[in-house]
Amino acid sequence: QVQLVESGGGSVQAGGSLRLSCAASGYNDDSYCMAWFRQAPGKEREGIAAITSGGMTAYARAVKGRFTISQDKAKNTLYLELNSLTPEDTAMYYCAAEGKTYKCYSGSWFAGLSSWGQGTQVTVSS
Repeated sequence: QVQLVESGGGSVQAGGSLRLSCAASGYNDDSYCMAWFRQAPGKEREGIAAITSGGMTAYARAVKGRFTISQDKAKNTLYLELNSLTPEDTAMYYCAAEGKTYKCYSGSWFAGLSSWGQGTQVTVSS
């Protein structure tokens, strides 16, 4: 069973940076799509960045150029670098994964993936 554990959230001032991590275990698929999502209070969950096992990346328009998704396969860890943060980036951030690379290529990852972590809170103050 896949387990995803996020870490790295915290409170920062506007303009600051954070790096989120998602440690994956129990994952046997060599091919996968992994992604970061966020959900702010009172708002719907939104997909923000995805990456395939082969390293192809995709970003939501709202974060492109400010956030960077990456992975370290040796450590089974997914990362999200958040830069130039604004109060609008305040949300619970989740990582998710599914052993289907087409979900990343097709854009269907925005609707969600099958395995989820518990989330890490990011709070940006003005």
